[in-house]
This record gives sequence, C-alpha cells and structure tokens, in this order.
Amino acid sequence: MTTIGVLGGRWRASVSRSGCVEPWDGSRVLDWFVAADDRWHVPASEPTTRQQLIENTPVVETRVKVPSGDVVHRVWCVADEGGLTVVEIENESPLPIAVAFSRGDLLSTRPPTGVPIQGIDLPEDAVTFPVGHRSSIRIALCHDRPRAGTLPDRVPTALQVARGWMTIVDRAGRLVVPEEAVASTVARVRSQLALTGPADPADDGAAFLLDVGELVRMGERPAPWTLDVAEAVSSVARRPDSWEALAALDAAAIVLARADEPRALRDLDRLRPTDVHPLPTTPPTSAAESYVLAWHEQRLARRAATGRAELLANGIPSPWLGANFEIYGIPVGPATTVSYAIRWHGDRPAVLWETDGPTIELTSPVIAPQWSTGEAKGEALWPPVATDVGLSFS
Repeated sequence: MTTIGVLGGRWRASVSRSGCVEPWDGSRVLDWFVAADDRWHVPASEPTTRQQLIENTPVVETRVKVPSGDVVHRVWCVADEGGLTVVEIENESPLPIAVAFSRGDLLSTRPPTGVPIQGIDLPEDAVTFPVGHRSSIRIALCHDRPRAGTLPDRVPTALQVARGWMTIVDRAGRLVVPEEAVASTVARVRSQLALTGPADPADDGAAFLLDVGELVRMGERPAPWTLDVAEAVSSVARRPDSWEALAALDAAAIVLARADEPRALRDLDRLRPTDVHPLPTTPPTSAAESYVLAWHEQRLARRAATGRAELLANGIPSPWLGANFEIYGIPVGPATTVSYAIRWHGDRPAVLWETDGPTIELTSPVIAPQWSTGEAKGEALWPPVATDVGLSFS
C-alpha cells in the first residue's frame, strides 16, 4: 500500500496494488474497472496488473493488460480546489475502452456516459467514461465535500507532481549512484515519511529520531519536535550500544541545531559515545524503514566523533567499483553536510569533496587509511582499490 496526500493537508489515502484508493477518513473507496472488447477487467484480480511509483514518489501508476495493449491508471494528489486526488486513465491500446469508477461524486474533464453499466456488478452511483484508442481521461475526488462537477484543466500533471516531490526529497541529500535501487529506496522512504509522519517515540525512540531528522532536513520546522526529541534522546542515550542508536542521536543533533537549541545540543554531545560502531554490510531487516534509510546514508558518510567524519565506512560496494558516483548533502555533524564525487583513474579512486557548515575533518579509514583533510573543498587521489575492499549488499 502506498500513501498519497498533500503536504500541509490532513487528507490521506492508501493506494492498493491494483490502484484502488482507500481514504483514511473512512469514506468509500475509489476503485476502477475496464471494459475492453473482450470482457470487463477487474484490476484487483487480473494477473496482468502491475504497479510502479513514478520517480519513486507518491504518484502511483498501475497497468492492466487488455487485448493489444495496456490501460494505465495514474493517481496523485494536488492542493487545488482545497485538495484533490486525481486519477488519469490512459488507453494505450488501439481499440476504444470504457472505464467505470465505483463512486459518482467525482469531478471529470467530461461528463460520464448515460449508458447503463452491464456485465458487472457495481454500486448504484458508479459512473462510466468512454476512452478512445490512444487517448485519456481525468477524474478527481475532492478531499473536502466530494461532489460531481467539472475538473479544471490547470490541475498539475502526474509528472509535474512527481518532480515537485523529488525537489522536496532532495533537500535531505541526493544520491547519484550506479545502483538505481539505492536512490529509489531513499526517495520512496522519504516521500512516504513526509506523508505518514515519524514512528511513535513510545514504540521506537531511535526510529522516531531518525524520522524527525529526515523530516527537518526535507524542510519541516524543527521547533514543534524539540520536546519529543528530548524525551526520545533520553531513552536512546541509555543504551547507545549500536550504530542505530548513534545515528539516531546524530539525527537529534541536527534537529536541535536547526531549532537553535545550543544548550540542548551541548548536553546531547556529552551523552554521545566517542566510539563509532561498525556498520553491517547489508541493510537491516527491521520492519522500520527508518533504519534502512539511515544505513544507506551512514555507509556513504557519517559522523565519527566531534569534528570528524568518515566517508565510505564500509568501503566502496562491489557493484560500484570502477563506476563514477556522486553524493550530495549528507550530514556529518549537527550543522555540517558533505558532498563528494568519486572518479576513477584505473584502479585508483579520486575523491572531490566539499563541506558546508562548520569545519570538520574528513577521513576514509577503509579506502585511504592515511588520508584526512580539514579543507572545506578539494580533491585527492586515493590508493588503488582491490576487489575485495568493496563490500556487496542486497
């Protein structure tokens, strides 16, 4: 299930693997059905139904195969008209189809057909729209007082909304790496976090701190979180015996720094252990995706101690050896971020780095044990990297 909604608004819904929209306020679901030239196709039970997130954001695309092509269902939310959930149906097949929706209180770009729905059992107020070959139609569900009517043409497109989400997600740091799944995971987890909010601090204080740190880095105001952060820090600091706990405390430091709480920041610094813990070589299998996101960031750059940070703490992943990659805006201190790029000269990686914020010493104990720098920007040629230095992951 993928959560959709508008930042700043309260309305949320879940989108099932078949594209069914299930509002969190308890109102009726918005499901869809396709009449092709052979039969009615019910996406929830079709073996050809498959789904993806556009740019790994809360813009969901679901495809169902009909004779000679696909029918594509896209759903996203916009702030227009007080909040809308927009559904676009695109007919990629060479034959006309009809699409039915399970409720009629919808805005649409053109009126539904008055022809009775036959061959499938649907709610009494279900509506049907013809969709010509290689054409599309758009409908929308109003978040406030759902009603039938005309959908304005100016509503942002799926791609425009996805790009807007990527702008928000990239505020917390951007990864341009050889394995697309890594950047995809980061974008998906961050965008879902922005809609669903942090973990419950009573259930998992470390996950809560990691989540709030990401939210603040994406642009949320830190001040409303400071009291809850202080309480979570107290519980996590009692058992700072793992990399997750240290990452959580460092996330809390980011929140406190941005909230301009220097006294709390000094207290937190005294609580934080000086020794870093080894990172596992594979992502954690915890149900909390907070830890997966933190693991990806920590292995690229992490705070080692006050005024010192490590790059590539586990080495260069095996699939990345020989491939150029770039990392932007990863935090390595309460108010310091690092960006760097790796370029290869044969078997030797060259690092180009730039830090933003208070001065910090950069190191890379696994890749270049003799290298360190306190310069805010520069470049260096690291020693040759043997194949067994890079660590693979799944």
